[in-house]
Amino acid sequence: MKYLLITGASAGIGLSAAKLFLDSGYAVINLSRRACPEKRALHFTADLSDPDFFTPIKDELEKRLEEAEEIVLVHNAARLTNDTVDSTDSNDLRRTIEINLIASNTLNKNLIPLMKTGSSILYIGSTLSEKAVPNSFSYVTSKHAVIGMMRATCQDLTSTGIHTSCICPGFTDTEMLREHVPDEFMDSIKEMSSYGRLVDPEEIANTILWASQNPVINGSVLHANLGQIES
Repeated sequence: MKYLLITGASAGIGLSAAKLFLDSGYAVINLSRRACPEKRALHFTADLSDPDFFTPIKDELEKRLEEAEEIVLVHNAARLTNDTVDSTDSNDLRRTIEINLIASNTLNKNLIPLMKTGSSILYIGSTLSEKAVPNSFSYVTSKHAVIGMMRATCQDLTSTGIHTSCICPGFTDTEMLREHVPDEFMDSIKEMSSYGRLVDPEEIANTILWASQNPVINGSVLHANLGQIES
């Protein structure tokens, strides 16, 4: 059995990826606070901001995966807040890093021993993994670190047959985007794409599936943003 283990598949890119992998013959396990609406997926309740989130689910999760012929581990869950370098409390920064980075490390450490040749670890970055905008201090900081983690993953897993990449979506039509971008600014956001529209979550899901099946991109940063126009 082939497995997709993904964080944050309760909505947006994660949910689209869960549906696509299910349709492609994978069993899907979601880790998040909210259940995945896709009933074919198996849900494990996990608050990734809790440093001990893995302990209650460890035994059952590892039991399900120990015979997996292939595991695609997708670090998708993320926290996005509007904050600045001169106003961000360190505890707030820690919470973002806990979700966006440390939880990925916890899963890697526990699950890599179960991953056979042909498996993959895929990180979901952002356009802001390689640049910055105002009022996104914690998110930008953590997403830059995600690329570093991916590149280190590539180097450390040499000769294991496990490949990795970081997929960096552009402005994608998700709940997270709409929660942080007021409606009156949405048209200007769309105009930042050379196609004049938002990325569909299904387009990122297809990119994730492709990346999982093509080890030639091991260590690569894949920008999936419809050709973002830089000002």
